[in-house]
Amino acid sequence: MTKPRAPKSTPAAAERHGKVRSAGELVGAVGGVAFRRFGFVQSAVVERWAEIVGERYARVSLPESIRFPAGKKAGGALTLTVEGAHAPLMQHMAPMIVERVNRFFGYQAVDRIVFRQGRIAPAPKPARPAAPSRPVPADTAANIRAVDDPELRAVLESLAGKLAGSSGPPVADEPRPVTIPLIRLADG
Repeated sequence: MTKPRAPKSTPAAAERHGKVRSAGELVGAVGGVAFRRFGFVQSAVVERWAEIVGERYARVSLPESIRFPAGKKAGGALTLTVEGAHAPLMQHMAPMIVERVNRFFGYQAVDRIVFRQGRIAPAPKPARPAAPSRPVPADTAANIRAVDDPELRAVLESLAGKLAGSSGPPVADEPRPVTIPLIRLADG
């Protein structure tokens, strides 16, 4: 007689608890594998690039990969994609970028920067603040009160209040032109 086999437990099955998870929770794990494959030890370098180098330089550059010497996790080369005309300025800023990236890692992770010219996708615009809601008009409120489902009623009241507080159709903002920083030489 043979022993019955115990069912194999997989890591994915072990993590399932029957709860709904947000897409943000799932993307971090999936993205981490892809980032490591293409040279990033931490995806946080890409996610927090604006914090590391500042908003001004983050608009015109994006980290592409970090390549370390064989068997080491220090003394790597950071590859940056930079908008064409900004490459000379970014080359002058290389020592500052190396210092800030190493401060982010907490050790001498990067020794040099390799620049590659390319296009940078614009950063997503922050969401607009919601329009203030006003009291729902009386005729609309009477119709909403007739809805039996309390959750749907609350959503409809919120929507009616926002519509009452708005003035006309939504208006799109004009895109801001990207300014090129000026470098002034001291007379001397």
